[in-house]
Amino acid sequence: MHPLERIINKAKENRQRIVLPEATDARMLEAARRAVDENLAVVVLLGDPAAIEKAAQAQNISLQGIQMMDHGAHPRREEWIAEYAEKRKSKGLTLDQARETMKDPLFFGAMMVHQGEMDGMVAGAVNSTPNVIRASLHMIGAQEGIKTVSSCFLMIVPDCPYGANGVLMYGDAGVVPDPNEEQLADIAIATAQSMEALAGVEPIVAMLSFSTYGSASHPLVDKVKKATEIVKKKKPDLKVDGELQGDAALIESIGQRKAPGSPVAGKANTLIFPDLNAGNIAYKLTERLAKAEAYGPLLQGLALPVNDLSRGCNARDIFNTIAITSVEAQAVKARRP
Repeated sequence: MHPLERIINKAKENRQRIVLPEATDARMLEAARRAVDENLAVVVLLGDPAAIEKAAQAQNISLQGIQMMDHGAHPRREEWIAEYAEKRKSKGLTLDQARETMKDPLFFGAMMVHQGEMDGMVAGAVNSTPNVIRASLHMIGAQEGIKTVSSCFLMIVPDCPYGANGVLMYGDAGVVPDPNEEQLADIAIATAQSMEALAGVEPIVAMLSFSTYGSASHPLVDKVKKATEIVKKKKPDLKVDGELQGDAALIESIGQRKAPGSPVAGKANTLIFPDLNAGNIAYKLTERLAKAEAYGPLLQGLALPVNDLSRGCNARDIFNTIAITSVEAQAVKARRP
């Protein structure tokens, strides 16, 4: 079964409530229509119902069976505005400023996720990545034990013997430009969680560098070594090793030669890049040269699931991201005590 098909089927098994705050965008409307028709999720279009209906009519998209919610008339609106103002009081946010911010469906949608009224949010077709992250951090905050919001790409490489039969997770390839060792450790832990939730396999995490086991000496190598130590301390049961070069991480014969005894070398399915330069270049080269499917950037490190879209996305991308966000929401619930 194709990994994405597995994700879609899993989403359908236990439908989650996903809010779409960019509800007048034609791609969002098309994706919502498909998601409801295929019983993928309980989709809520957030915004002015009249504007949503007008946009849907212009695209000849039926809204039958799709929930709409007017954030301007939500019964808990004032309560949530007060809560947001109190939460950001130390940052100088006033009640009037909080009220103005909460007029934005993006921020209100993130608050709905925080309050448990929604299980996840998908945005970014209209809003920039920094805006999506800002709304998510302000309302939802970071996951316990993780201070860094980052991203990962689910890579599906055809006819590939590496990773989990060609399925790999790349992190971070979209958000944090130059992580320090603590941030890199957070990225590794979050990406491992993403691999387990979305691919359904045990994550085997390689902390990548241009050096393997001290073959080169440089502060950039030291950063990866220190990050690896932090991950091992925080998550002793996680299969993680580094520093490893890309070939040592993926190819068993090279891994055995360069890193004998490593539990990861030659077996890695979760690749952690030392910075955004490396991660972004690697995912784009993999996508083009290996004709891989790349799904992301998927946000990670938040307490609850929110996913960002490329502003060049299409309705199919949004549909797939709704499925991914639903499966992540299932995983969050499964981790709760």
